[in-house]
Amino acid sequence: MGKIVEFFFDVGSPAAYLAWTQLPKICDEGGGTLVFRPMLLGGVFRATGNASPVSVPAKGRYVELEYGRYARRYGVPFKTNSHFPIITLHLMRVVTGMQIRHPERFHALLAVLFKAMWVDDLDLNDPVLASRTLSEAGLSPEQVDGLVNDPQIKEALKAATEEAVTRGVFGAPTTFVNGEMFFGQDKLDFVKEALMV
Repeated sequence: MGKIVEFFFDVGSPAAYLAWTQLPKICDEGGGTLVFRPMLLGGVFRATGNASPVSVPAKGRYVELEYGRYARRYGVPFKTNSHFPIITLHLMRVVTGMQIRHPERFHALLAVLFKAMWVDDLDLNDPVLASRTLSEAGLSPEQVDGLVNDPQIKEALKAATEEAVTRGVFGAPTTFVNGEMFFGQDKLDFVKEALMV
């Protein structure tokens, strides 16, 4: 039986976007089963006392360079979002809701959101732009409202975030391979190795 690869992520993380572009292939090649675990990065930060790298300007500038380097290495488009940080509470409820209610449309939604955020440089803090972006994934405003305000979905996202913190997560992305934790998209080589052991 293949190993389980859990991917704790928030679409507001550029590193999560970069990892998302690579993990399906890594899991396919390594015989791993990729399990997407949406969480709320803001909640993780509050619980752990962590903060975005941009909170330290010099670190933020350097990390931006690193993301560009990795994007070139991976051969994927990437643009730093000039509106960062994006408050992702509603977006991550939609992501969680689609995973629960419409799993067949989950991956298409992720593709639309990650592209909007980390390729097209859209300000998804703007409700009009966010609504237009979600409509590209086939979601009407009524469907979005239903997912965002669904108590079960709210609780599922909260529980996933709390589980992540309990398991030692302090940022995104965090990947677990059969329970072993790897933080950051720059640890994907270790994920590959863990799948081969």
